[in-house]
Amino acid sequence: MQYSIKNSRNTVKCMVLALTLLFPTVLVAEEIGSVSTKFKMIGANDKIVIEAFDDPDIRGATCYLSRAKTGGVSGAVGLAEDTSDASIACRQVGPIALPKKVKNGDADGDEVFKKSTSLLFKTLQVVRFYDQKRNVLVYLTYSDRIIEGSPKNSISTIPIMPWR
Repeated sequence: MQYSIKNSRNTVKCMVLALTLLFPTVLVAEEIGSVSTKFKMIGANDKIVIEAFDDPDIRGATCYLSRAKTGGVSGAVGLAEDTSDASIACRQVGPIALPKKVKNGDADGDEVFKKSTSLLFKTLQVVRFYDQKRNVLVYLTYSDRIIEGSPKNSISTIPIMPWR
């Protein structure tokens, strides 16, 4: 009896891990606005969407992300895959005090935002780096898949300055 309970717990853990990998956590970004780029007879038009999100680890740092969003019927029901086109602009919007974990940052960067851009496997990500020599935060946005990512990317910097 104990063996089957242990197996079922392991099965549940594996299922949770698989679902986490298949459906990444969607962080909330505030939609600022959008413009249509392609008219669709049925369903929503293709758009460029502008969203804002605050860095979850650094109070006073906000990023604005523009990204392509596929419309049509497949886009409306969540089956369309958005293109990898995105741009980012990050700004200091208040006083910034860097946490110790940011100052001792990872050379691979710290993930600050992730959004699914297809039903399976494709995500748009924003990763933060800290350039200690210049006292600058660097934000990189890019799109990836489990097997193959896209070389399309965009960066933005926030020089950390005294705030009045």
